Amino acid sequence: MFDEPRFLPVADTDLSGREREYLLQAFDSGWLSGSGPFVERFERGVADYCGVRHGLACANGTVALHLALLAFGVGPGDEVIVPSLTYIATANAVTYCGATPVFADCDPGTWNVSADAMRALITERTKGIIVVHLYGNPVDMDPVTALARQHGLFVVEDAAEAHGTLYKGRRAGIFGDVATFSFYGNKLMTTGEGGMVLTDNDDLMAKMRLLRGQGMDPARRYWFPMVGYNYRLTNLQCALGVAQLERLPEFLVNRRRLAARYAAVLADIPGISLQTEQGEGISSWWMFSIRLSDQATRDRVMAALAEVNIETRPLFWPLHMLPPYELAGANCPVSEAVGLSGLNLPTGGHVTDGDVDQIRSIIKQVIG
Repeated sequence: MFDEPRFLPVADTDLSGREREYLLQAFDSGWLSGSGPFVERFERGVADYCGVRHGLACANGTVALHLALLAFGVGPGDEVIVPSLTYIATANAVTYCGATPVFADCDPGTWNVSADAMRALITERTKGIIVVHLYGNPVDMDPVTALARQHGLFVVEDAAEAHGTLYKGRRAGIFGDVATFSFYGNKLMTTGEGGMVLTDNDDLMAKMRLLRGQGMDPARRYWFPMVGYNYRLTNLQCALGVAQLERLPEFLVNRRRLAARYAAVLADIPGISLQTEQGEGISSWWMFSIRLSDQATRDRVMAALAEVNIETRPLFWPLHMLPPYELAGANCPVSEAVGLSGLNLPTGGHVTDGDVDQIRSIIKQVIG
């Protein structure tokens, strides 16, 4: 009997640093829930890393978006422009507020939204913009923030996939009025579940902090001036986050090396296109993704890789094609073309050069 080939997951979780040590410190301290020294260390560490004044840890990246939108007063009758090609949490957070997500198409090279794509979507009901650094690839932010200032709109920078992403030499998380991160288990750095909001705005941070903790006045215990939410992140999870943040530079070096290797070995295969970095951005390469000529070819490649225990994932379905949002009537043909023909290849420190060579060989066999 032949042994099954090694399973190669599309993403890995590397906990080989001080994660266990810090987790046991948090456990032994008795601070287990939503307060404790590791919460403050994690918030301060991420804020300092990105270069902003305030960080607020929360339960996951979706509620980070929700907190940001609530702080801006988004509600029924408002519209918020979002990318169609992204994970559904971006649009769902708008819907949670009773507002309407308006879907913008993506660029065929970077797969990100642009200021030009969003400009035509602005109406008198538009209250803000959410941009997403898709798969860690930075949005061209200067034109976006200029557009927002021109029309009096807020900008939320959804950096859920963009830990360590660079734009004009500065880290993602500082370009919007508020930025949000996710630390889900498959992210470049993880707390298992978890998120964070960052901002330089004192008033916005004070409001988000209030909303995160059920709306309780920090100066008057059990006095609730507003309806809030239980969106805290635990001290245990933040202990993992502190250890992961220490290793983020190492993770980024590995991702960028792997992305360069993939790009080099796939360059001579016709019918493949890669997500491109715009001139002044450097991706964190949360996922290395490719686009095939069509959906049928994409599915054949995925099936061939699955036969040898290599996991892949399709790109996100364009949100305007999903049942909750298909009545929006969005016109996003590039998002449809990219989303339905692309896939994520295994990305992380677990992927060897030999794995990359095997993946290349299988893709070449399928495409011919």
